[in-house]
Amino acid sequence: MKPLGAALVALALLLPRPLLAEELLEKAGVGIGVTAGNMWFVPVKSISVSMGLTAGLMSLIFTGGDTEVAQQIWQNSTEGPYLITTELAEKAIGERPELQRE
Repeated sequence: MKPLGAALVALALLLPRPLLAEELLEKAGVGIGVTAGNMWFVPVKSISVSMGLTAGLMSLIFTGGDTEVAQQIWQNSTEGPYLITTELAEKAIGERPELQRE
């Protein structure tokens, strides 16, 4: 029984440190924020893409077949991102020195 206990203690010391409550709350907050942001972003993005595709088609018709204008509208309205990810949110927020580990 003692070797098993010693093995468990050694394993616990060698494993990466567990998440602290602050880290857990931060990860939960980021997850909630990204989910809440996507609740708004996804429908708005789909409306934007639909309107861009329609506007591109209308410009194609009204310019007499000028594909350059239509393609530019389609390219601008259909490029991503389509979802807010944690990486995208971190890039938008920038560096936060108070969250850096010492």
